[in-house]
Amino acid sequence: MNVLWRTLLVMLRARRIRSREGSLPLDAVSRVRLTTLPTDIDLLRHMNNGRYLSLFDLGRWDMTTRTGLADAFRRNRWYAVVSSETITFRRSLELWQRFDVETRWIGQDEKALYLEHRATVDGEVYARAVVRARILRRGGGSVANDELFAAMGIEGELPDVDPWIHDWAAAAALPSTRRPAPSTWS
Repeated sequence: MNVLWRTLLVMLRARRIRSREGSLPLDAVSRVRLTTLPTDIDLLRHMNNGRYLSLFDLGRWDMTTRTGLADAFRRNRWYAVVSSETITFRRSLELWQRFDVETRWIGQDEKALYLEHRATVDGEVYARAVVRARILRRGGGSVANDELFAAMGIEGELPDVDPWIHDWAAAAALPSTRRPAPSTWS
C-alpha cells in the first residue's frame, strides 16, 4: 500500500474521530497504529530508514486534522512545510510488526513550530524524530505563530523548546532562498 493511500485513510479516520470526540488539544499526543508493510522494508528486511520520515508524515496529518489546524489552513490558504528534521534510531521495525506513530507539538520559536514523532511498540521507543515546521501563505510569506493560534481560537502559545533544539536548528539551517547556496565541497 502506497503512503498516499495510507495518508488518505489516516485523514479520513482523523476526521471521524474528531467529529465523534471533538478536537484534540494542541498539546496532546496523537497516535496512529501502523504495520510495517513489504513496501516499507529494505534489503536488510527491516524498515528502511527513509520510510520512517514518510510514515511520520501520517502522524502530522492525523494531528493537524484532529486539532483543527487543517481547517485553519484551508480557511486561510496556509500550508505547512518541514524546514529541518533529525531522526535517531534505537531498534529496528521488522516486516508485519505493528507499531504506533506518536506525534506531539513540543514548542515554538519566533519563526517555527517544533514537533516530536516517535515510533513505538508496546510503549517502547524504537525511533524518534524532531521536526521544525513553518507555516506559509499560498500568496507568499510566512504566518506568525500568534496569527496561527488566533485562527484556531487558542490563547497563549506553545512552550519554548529545549536549548539543544535551538542549537540544532541553527546548525542545520541553509541560507535563505533569497541568497545563493552553491554546492561546493571542501
